[in-house]
Amino acid sequence: MADQQPMEGYRGRAAEKLGEWRVRTWSEVCVVNDAGSEFIGVILPRSETFDDLHIVLKQKTGYNVGIHVDRVREIKELGYKKAEYKIPEKEFPRNPGLPAVTLLGTGGTIASRLDYRTGAVIPAFTPGELYGAVPELADICNLTTKKIFGVFSENMGWPEYCQLAQAIGDEINAGADGIVIGHGTDTMGHTAAVLSFMVQNLPVPVVIVGSQRSSDRPSSDAALNLTHAVNAAANGDIAEIQVCMFGPTSDSYGLLHRGTRVRKMHSSYRSTFRTLSDIPLAIIDRDNQTILHPDYRRRDPSRQVKIDAVYDDRVSVLYYYPGMKPDLVEALVEKGYRGIVIAGTGLGHVNKPLYPALKAAIAQGVHVVMCVQTLWGFAQMYVYDTGRDLLDIGVVPLDNMLPETALMKLGWVLGHTDDHGEVLKMMRAPVSHEITGREPHNGYIVLQGGLPEVQEYIAGHWK
Repeated sequence: MADQQPMEGYRGRAAEKLGEWRVRTWSEVCVVNDAGSEFIGVILPRSETFDDLHIVLKQKTGYNVGIHVDRVREIKELGYKKAEYKIPEKEFPRNPGLPAVTLLGTGGTIASRLDYRTGAVIPAFTPGELYGAVPELADICNLTTKKIFGVFSENMGWPEYCQLAQAIGDEINAGADGIVIGHGTDTMGHTAAVLSFMVQNLPVPVVIVGSQRSSDRPSSDAALNLTHAVNAAANGDIAEIQVCMFGPTSDSYGLLHRGTRVRKMHSSYRSTFRTLSDIPLAIIDRDNQTILHPDYRRRDPSRQVKIDAVYDDRVSVLYYYPGMKPDLVEALVEKGYRGIVIAGTGLGHVNKPLYPALKAAIAQGVHVVMCVQTLWGFAQMYVYDTGRDLLDIGVVPLDNMLPETALMKLGWVLGHTDDHGEVLKMMRAPVSHEITGREPHNGYIVLQGGLPEVQEYIAGHWK
């Protein structure tokens, strides 16, 4: 073995430890720690921004483990093979009998590999790369990909929403039979909501998809989510803005959620997305789609898509909490905000000290609307004195509209008009099921562990 060992991101004490045992990155090794435990795996490069106290192994399970240098007692090299983290690329086969689907990229890493040296994700995006990563796609459609921009989902904003809406319209007018949008999961619900207002009268499905776990992990949901989304776009009958992600925690099927009624409900579960105050649109798998919701817009290629991509970004959400002070409302007004969504407690309530600030804001033409932070259920402000007082002040309830959806709609509405009566009229007029007449009897099911009936159910379904 050469005297100079490649360290690739290791420095300081970690580099010294590798040099002591004369091993290098990409070596397959057995590391013994101070407890006598053995860890077998490949030494991965470290991101240049990480500490110098850990050696990281990629185990055969696909998961990584970091071992502190102070605990290392022995490192034995078992072999060496440098990995190439380039996406395999194959020519995407074309079949004139299959639907045409366009995948629009926004920066989400639906199929990717990790550059361990820098910690950056290398996305698979061209048709050839995606075919190399997920060859099943060629059995579903003829795929075209277009990168609209590359941002983390938390950096999505109103200019990006407008650009994306226009791109959807362009692709549909060019003949696409369905659209898939690759998107990071963190703000996927916001994008789905705003596109439901900016892109109307859809003739074909538009399906937003992402992944909770990166493609280098054995538990990744990336390939299956992408397969489900492409199937929904190519062959599905639901011509709406939808989110396609895992249904249960297992790999058995995905769910299609309506864009205005979906929310990310867990930071890491693959089954993180849930439809609130309603039921999902459909179950989707590799081959089939089972419609769950009876009320949806059907695919109709003769329909002409309408792009209405306007906005005013002077809108905000106030998540009410006990003891909230009026200066928060006053600050928004002072800074020129034109719309405030309040996520109130219970049926749509806030404390009395906020009343004067809200009344003053409304008197200055600020549009103040109320949603419920319970997420399920309706703002019913006529029930208690607090709600009736707020109604008298001029706060307008939005029934069962989700706070994030209300924020997106308010910004879109203000792009059309600042007339107070017209704004409130548009906010309360449903465009894409953001307000529903009632919550279905099975629209609110939250299972809590420990309860006997829940434990019995879990025992028969947990995998």
